[in-house]
Amino acid sequence: MAENMKALFVIVNAGFSEQIVEVAQKHGARGATVIPARGTGKKFVKVLGIQYEPEREILLSVVEDEIAHKIAADVKENYGKATPTNGLCFILPVSDYLFKD
Repeated sequence: MAENMKALFVIVNAGFSEQIVEVAQKHGARGATVIPARGTGKKFVKVLGIQYEPEREILLSVVEDEIAHKIAADVKENYGKATPTNGLCFILPVSDYLFKD
């Protein structure tokens, strides 16, 4: 069963993770972990002399391969880089996991 499982990571601007959780659940994910993060790219903005670093959120969910690709396609189409969500995602294989159903 582990060979069919994938770790799906979705990175979005802070405040948008709940929308992505809903997308994931719509496609069959049973749960997800949302991790607060801070970007370190070149898109820093100075406001009144203070450097602003964009806050991000990372959604992590371990799901079956087919579900991972459905979620990724939905994120790309509706929540991608050209949207306020500024989302991107990637999928990694899962070699083994504990607490299987």
